[in-house]
Amino acid sequence: MKLRQATKADFDQIMNILKDGADQLAEHGVDQWQGDYPSPDQVNEDIEKGWAYLAISQDQQTVGAISIVDAPDHSYDKMKGKWLKDTNRYVVIHRVAIHSKHAGNGYATKLLTEVINYIRDNRKDIDSIRIDTHEDNKAMQHLIDKMGFKRVGSLHGVYCLNETSYVYEMLLH
Repeated sequence: MKLRQATKADFDQIMNILKDGADQLAEHGVDQWQGDYPSPDQVNEDIEKGWAYLAISQDQQTVGAISIVDAPDHSYDKMKGKWLKDTNRYVVIHRVAIHSKHAGNGYATKLLTEVINYIRDNRKDIDSIRIDTHEDNKAMQHLIDKMGFKRVGSLHGVYCLNETSYVYEMLLH
């Protein structure tokens, strides 16, 4: 698995992957990404700030998308809970999706492994990685737990009015 930083030319492909991800969530009865998040404006911002990446498989197929957002992330301003480390030296993983035509190949695990290793090896300025997911997104919760993140809190109403998300953190040092 390789990460490639997205450019403006990748906008439609990223939107397609995220829409497909929203459809997959709906098929599994998860009410995540069913509104106006992630929005085209959010994806444009991710690309402009250098936060958007495409996941490229061994056979050079674009299989997914992910955003690696630099601190501060104000989504967490009203988190109920406590960080493992009180720091402004963190990045946040957002908007993770593997396209359904590539599902079942372990790409989500490979993608998060690649991201964690990249940050650990190349971003010595970073103390921790943070991530969150919808309370009903059991598959993502399982993946996050499997990768070694610790659940530290919850958010309510940040992404959607009556939605609760669980927040996780991984310390790098």
